[in-house]
Amino acid sequence: MTDLLEVQIGELLRAHKLKLATAESCTGGLIASRITDIPGSSDYFLGGVAAYAYEAKVELLHVSWDTLHQFGAVSRETVLEMARGVRQVLQADIAIAVSGIAGPGGGLPDKPVGTTWFGLSAPEGEWGRIFCFGGNRLQNKSSSADAALQFLVDYLHGSRDLDADFRRRT
Repeated sequence: MTDLLEVQIGELLRAHKLKLATAESCTGGLIASRITDIPGSSDYFLGGVAAYAYEAKVELLHVSWDTLHQFGAVSRETVLEMARGVRQVLQADIAIAVSGIAGPGGGLPDKPVGTTWFGLSAPEGEWGRIFCFGGNRLQNKSSSADAALQFLVDYLHGSRDLDADFRRRT
């Protein structure tokens, strides 16, 4: 069971005495659900916000309307504001955010179905990653949760070379 990403995250957060928060759009709370599947996760997980609509992103996570109109919900700029916002609102040490196009509709030529942005906010910096998953809606949500949890593991293991574009590899 210790191979599970959510178990590794719990062990690392406890070891570093850090508190985590999540901001989720396309995953609808799946990341928070996986984290809270682990007994004792209240030691390190403060909570999460599933902000699907623009209005929720603005009101709950303090994402700027200008950012949403200029870059869209599925953008590096938006997920970084989401992560920063939930980190501030819940007073967490670190926060992870995700926004993507799970499908089957909603894709655009420059943002096809499966395009998903991840943002991580911590005291020493902010980082973004992008993937383009090729599954159906449920597969894309599951892949997004996996990628977000791996992003956290990478950060907690000390990597600071976290910005990445994985669109060509998936």
